[in-house]
Amino acid sequence: MFEVKLPPMMEIITAEQLMEYLASNIQYLYKLIAFFLCWQNMSDAMAILHKLQTGLDVNVKFTGVRVFEYTPECIVFDLLDIPLYHGWLVDPQIADIVKAVGNCSYNQLVEKIIGCKQSDSSELIEEGSVAEQFLNSTATQLTYHGLCELTATVQEGELCVFFRNNHFSTMTKHKGQLYLLVTDQGFLTEDKVVWESLHNVDGDGNFCDSEFHLRPPSDPETVYRGQQDQIDQDYLMALSLQQEQQSQDLNWEQLPEGISDLELAKKLQEEEDRRASQYYQEQEQAAAAAATAAQVQVRRTGTWQHLNSARKCSRPVCAFSDMNPSSL
Repeated sequence: MFEVKLPPMMEIITAEQLMEYLASNIQYLYKLIAFFLCWQNMSDAMAILHKLQTGLDVNVKFTGVRVFEYTPECIVFDLLDIPLYHGWLVDPQIADIVKAVGNCSYNQLVEKIIGCKQSDSSELIEEGSVAEQFLNSTATQLTYHGLCELTATVQEGELCVFFRNNHFSTMTKHKGQLYLLVTDQGFLTEDKVVWESLHNVDGDGNFCDSEFHLRPPSDPETVYRGQQDQIDQDYLMALSLQQEQQSQDLNWEQLPEGISDLELAKKLQEEEDRRASQYYQEQEQAAAAAATAAQVQVRRTGTWQHLNSARKCSRPVCAFSDMNPSSL
């Protein structure tokens, strides 16, 4: 507890003087609290830095492009002052989806769907069905309403991170158009291709150089296959996770009656951890396979340049080094 110390010889103090003493102590207390909060944030951020090698687990909310459930993973972006965006938004004009999703995060919405399926209320069952249909119909985790909000929110020339389908991409805005940094493996030899425009939810943007001039790939067919494989892999991964969740729902329906909230929460967390571990293993296997394929290509051409590029590009797309302005 802080004490207000008055001059020893003061017999009378006015209300104005008392307010000044109180204000000075409040300012000191505020600075002290801010210091400890910053120290705690630094400690939390250091504890999860190792996850940058495999991927951060962020939990989006469907109400805004910068709205996430605040977790220790988000602290990294805050401390580094890196804006984090997503485009998985509910269209506010579709009232039934707005009501079903509400202010839930993704994890909360999945739990809500499970609870609605177990409910005896027809209204809750219908609401859960609407929420589930929304997740299924937006498996690519980008909606047109979200894209419009992104275009309106991101500042001109801003460097930021765009989260979609468990991937973190470097994003910027140039002359009112959003661009994503190209890191797909199909572009290893395309040194003129740097950015890809983000103007629809289908992932078929235009390719540009570092000055945002249109640069068609030198071998469109080869690059398209590599890019399409990447898109298909991301899309199938999202569908796989949702289908796996649906299959797990059958097991949830078989849970004994009267299970406590704590036991249910533990089971949900165990399942989430299992899926995350499986996803990271698949990512590591895919990266290893890509490196092996690149090595074969290197031996045929007699140069190690492509191998070095493959190693750099096969790492998870969550590296903040990609956001260095000098790379522009």
